[in-house]
Amino acid sequence: MRMGRKHRLVEIEWPTLGEGGPPPRASVGEFESRIEAVRAALERWELTHLVVYGDREHFANLAWLTGFDPRFEEALLVVGRRGDPLLIVGNECEGYLPVSPLYPAGKLRHERFQSFSLLNQPRGSSRLIRDIFVDEGIGRGAAVGCVGWKYFTDAEHPDSAHALDLPAYLVDTLRTLAGWENVTNAAALLMHPGHGLRTFCSPAEIAYFEYTNVLASAGMKRMLFGLREGMSDHELIKLAGYNGVPLGCHMTLATGDLPGLSGPVGATLRRGTPLSTNLCYWGSNCCRAGWIAASARDLPPAARDYVGSFAGPYFEVMSEWFDRLRIGTPGAVLAHLIDEKLPFDKFGIFLNAGHLIHLDEWVSSPIYPGSEVPLHSGMVMQVDVIPSSPTYASTRMEDGVALADEALRRQLEAQFPDCFARCQQRREFMTEGLGISLPDEILPLSNMPAVVPPFFLSPNTVLALEQ
Repeated sequence: MRMGRKHRLVEIEWPTLGEGGPPPRASVGEFESRIEAVRAALERWELTHLVVYGDREHFANLAWLTGFDPRFEEALLVVGRRGDPLLIVGNECEGYLPVSPLYPAGKLRHERFQSFSLLNQPRGSSRLIRDIFVDEGIGRGAAVGCVGWKYFTDAEHPDSAHALDLPAYLVDTLRTLAGWENVTNAAALLMHPGHGLRTFCSPAEIAYFEYTNVLASAGMKRMLFGLREGMSDHELIKLAGYNGVPLGCHMTLATGDLPGLSGPVGATLRRGTPLSTNLCYWGSNCCRAGWIAASARDLPPAARDYVGSFAGPYFEVMSEWFDRLRIGTPGAVLAHLIDEKLPFDKFGIFLNAGHLIHLDEWVSSPIYPGSEVPLHSGMVMQVDVIPSSPTYASTRMEDGVALADEALRRQLEAQFPDCFARCQQRREFMTEGLGISLPDEILPLSNMPAVVPPFFLSPNTVLALEQ
């Protein structure tokens, strides 16, 4: 792309990019391939077992491997080098097991462990967790990798390999059986941005994440076009039209002096105050931040240069960010771009300049200072670069994009042609409508890709680059 192009405000009709129904669920074969990928990784990691923990919040690793996400209770998956995996569940999740395609196909064993159940529920018809582990071959000579929801570096913990985030009673039992040194943190096997298995998304995963990005962006569009001065934040969030698809994180809606992660609290929307809001389904998080205003005239005097001094420069630099979002690019390149061109003292960008998203809103990120992790095909990236200013509040173009090499693009086109066609339409809109040129490997998933209206009472006025 031609660098150094300046921003401008343009009046547009938001693109109509279509939508599809929910794509077919991942097949039994796809889940079997994920289990087999884990088994191959066990060989590389010199492990005999992978123990994957899940609960209502920390569900993504377990759901990716089985299609089962815990509801009220904890759950635990034990994968050995041979045989069908064992899913250990509490009282209420036992009836939910058929949600996993592996279970009715006879490819997933299960056992009830009632200590996973809520307090004072029946406890009299299950074995001790120690006995369950022993029957899975966990004992002396076993090497057990534990997957919670984080792995740690040596800078965080003096013995990061043995720093575990599973409940202590499970870890203590495993260490008693296998030996303290033989029970290690293996979350990176699934979550590391460079080699974690969940960072290589299949066509089926990309198609599902496109579906949820469309849902989230459609809800965001309804909110922005329905926003009116004087309505309450509760009235505004209703316009999102939540349809029951599982959420990846809490819906936020913060206006005035409310902190950024606040949900609706009954606040009144007032002209001349900032507003930020997000809608996050599994695999998507659509977020926008701007002002409840029709133009700069509605802003506080100190913020009336919001577009020229803050939102506009952000838009310009994000267009360069897209240009660097290429397969093979080390993450440090994108981190340096943001650090250099959107300096912290003015833009206050504290978190990573983008991260990976999946069933969970934040998997990990290859983008941080000094990162040598190259971007690779199959990553689904959240365009999540968060500026913050006491004067200008914030701005945002937060949506999802997939990185797909030619082979993955051809697979997506063959298996999900409508999804692929919508991604191509979004690319055309970003290039011709907004002036943001894209590398071939970028597939925008949202129906409001890079659409940034600075003034939410004039949503058809958006940022673009000069022609």
